[in-house]
Amino acid sequence: MNKPITNSQSKTVGRRTLLKGAGVAMALPWLDSIPVWGLDPAATVETGPFPQRFAAMFMACGVHPDHWWAKGSGAEMELSDCLKPMEPLKQKLNVIQGLFNKNSTGVGIHPGQTGNILSGASLQKGSELRGSISVDQLLANHLGQETAQPSMVLGCEQPITGYHETNFSMAYSSHISWQNATSPVPMEVYPSLAFDSLFDNRGSRRNKSVLDRVKEHAESLSRQASSSDKAKLDEYLTSVREVEKRIDKTRNNQQQAIERAKNKGTSTITMARPDNGLPEDIREHMRLMCDIIALAFQTDKTRFGTLLLCRDISGLFYPFLDVRNAHHSASHNEKSDDWKKVTTFYCSQLAYLAERLDAMPEGEGTVLDNSCIVFVNNMWSGSKHDSTKVPLLTAGGLGGTLETGRTLDYLEDGDENRKLCSFYLSIMNRMGLKADQFGDADAELARL
Repeated sequence: MNKPITNSQSKTVGRRTLLKGAGVAMALPWLDSIPVWGLDPAATVETGPFPQRFAAMFMACGVHPDHWWAKGSGAEMELSDCLKPMEPLKQKLNVIQGLFNKNSTGVGIHPGQTGNILSGASLQKGSELRGSISVDQLLANHLGQETAQPSMVLGCEQPITGYHETNFSMAYSSHISWQNATSPVPMEVYPSLAFDSLFDNRGSRRNKSVLDRVKEHAESLSRQASSSDKAKLDEYLTSVREVEKRIDKTRNNQQQAIERAKNKGTSTITMARPDNGLPEDIREHMRLMCDIIALAFQTDKTRFGTLLLCRDISGLFYPFLDVRNAHHSASHNEKSDDWKKVTTFYCSQLAYLAERLDAMPEGEGTVLDNSCIVFVNNMWSGSKHDSTKVPLLTAGGLGGTLETGRTLDYLEDGDENRKLCSFYLSIMNRMGLKADQFGDADAELARL
């Protein structure tokens, strides 16, 4: 049981300006020259450090073991082929090897190796779910009150039901974010609904562009802004519009899927892609979800998020990689060229989100500099289902509290000193969520 946790972060008035119009309150990035909405422009606004953010991205079924490594540090860091997508940001990257999640070992394959990837909990077999709250939700519960949404929980595959041959529920394979010991957080898999949650799109509002609804106010703010803030505002609004255009294409597909399901007397969750209304091209699906997290962080809509890129025992296909087998089947030949392509593709999703955040100025740095994006897998080897060490990458400096540009290997440090939950405990404490224990860890991770 975790010891009591207190929120040591002081409540400060954030320098967030809101664009308002036609039922939407659209938060903007940090703008130095425009006063906070609703306050006297002459008032002095006390602001603390820029907010810290945390997001976890999940890939299942292991990586290509021969091409998942890094050597050296900083600008001289050498990355393996599968990690090459992070080359432009390697000085803001940490490659962490040898960590493990003890309660995911010795329990059989797949669900028992996945449902506790962010909690370290001992999972219960059978009909009753039993695990523990995940690190993202613990952070959101204690630090998420300062934003409109405590957290975002997104996915690129529908969850599945039933039981695995190991007698663990498939809910453990389908969810990484858990609000308590018995309940996963409902995961949003439709990009249009995730986008709507950012901009309060409801009912008929979905038929009108967000930017059209705030156009008049945006023009007024632009006239007040400094030249640098005007450029930042224009860039942001352009980015929102580009994402919105891509979202609109998926919205129609989702609505048509709802009608198909209704006519068949079923639900979209039981239907295969693309009949279920999810984007047929998984590349576009993943990038849209990354864009939504990036916008949420930039506007301070939320500071905590998870993105399930694929569930465990995934059935995703990758024709654009010229890989014929589905994800799970391909993972059983983890030293093949096909699995190398798949592993590299997933690393490129981390690179895409990190690059989006790094392109967003915030003070003297970027949104990425104030964030920690974690990329984690539930096992090392897909053929052996080996979870005695898990692949883990971090991007971003978490507001200067996390040194980057490093390779860290804990494999020879002994099991007590290489706990995945020690890593999470370290992140929690650096974000101001002071705790003596998390999961199976009662000490922070050394050398981090």
